[in-house]
Amino acid sequence: MKLYFLVNAAQYHALFTSIGRENRGLCSWRQRMRRTFIVGCPRSGTTIVQALLARHPAIYTLPETAFFEHLHGRLEWRWGDARAKARSRWPQHLGLARGRTRGVFADLHRQLTGSAPSPWTPMRMRALSRRFIALLDRSAAAAGRSMWLEKTPNHLLYIPEIEAVAPDACFVHVVRRGADVLASLADVYLRFENDAVFGGGTVHWARRWNRALQIHEQHMNRKNHHLVFLEDLITQPEAEWARLCGFLGLQADAVLDNACQQPIANLNDEPWKVSAIHGQLRHADPKVDGLFGPKMQRWLQAHLASYDDLRARCVAARSQPASHLHLAYEAPKARAG
Repeated sequence: MKLYFLVNAAQYHALFTSIGRENRGLCSWRQRMRRTFIVGCPRSGTTIVQALLARHPAIYTLPETAFFEHLHGRLEWRWGDARAKARSRWPQHLGLARGRTRGVFADLHRQLTGSAPSPWTPMRMRALSRRFIALLDRSAAAAGRSMWLEKTPNHLLYIPEIEAVAPDACFVHVVRRGADVLASLADVYLRFENDAVFGGGTVHWARRWNRALQIHEQHMNRKNHHLVFLEDLITQPEAEWARLCGFLGLQADAVLDNACQQPIANLNDEPWKVSAIHGQLRHADPKVDGLFGPKMQRWLQAHLASYDDLRARCVAARSQPASHLHLAYEAPKARAG
């Protein structure tokens, strides 16, 4: 028994020494790493915005992780789906991460680093969240980038949990007209018949889009949140790009890659993203009139929240004096003062 204790004590000492060495190595760059999340209702244009930003030389990005969705769960309840219940397992009440979530983190670690994470994977949700943030910090630094970009549309529903572990995080909300979102969802469902991702029907997705718009509205005046309206980005690309770069503290006139060179989607699993992954803005084919008849369009007009009101309020806010506007990431000199 004594020998067993000594051997295991040595193993634990080596393990924690390794972890401590790793953390000390992170301190030199962790403070200057900039963290950004792209969120929005599915089929709103989050992938094209991610791919466009990924063309910038300062940005590192990766495929959707859905990490906080796995960690905190209750996705349907957060969307406000009919008959969804606010049910959570007892480990979550204790702040413990499910084994499945730890497995998701381990898979992501292997994907990004080529190696398995340390044997000691945190069981507590908060600690595992911090490990996730640190993993993206390290990956971006190893790639020589000063900002990382994580895009999972459903992370829109987990903003408080993300801000609790990454209070300096920045959020880019991508907003698209409700009828266009629902038509895109109907179109992609007809083409790929993926019930798990796009099933539910028009009423189901109308409610989800309304919920997304409500969350966008709640965060529109917060300094670390920025709303991108897809139609404006497509029709006024230079002005919207300048605004987005200004918010993120990026050099707007930096030389961009001709197309996104970073992997942001597995087209074998997500073939519907093929037209967006290169980060080239284009006018989408109109789908509303071809998929929805007059009666359905009248229903959508009556039941969808007002996109135009939200957009008008955001446009009005842009006319405020510069002293009332905030950048998500200030220049180093301003931050140091």
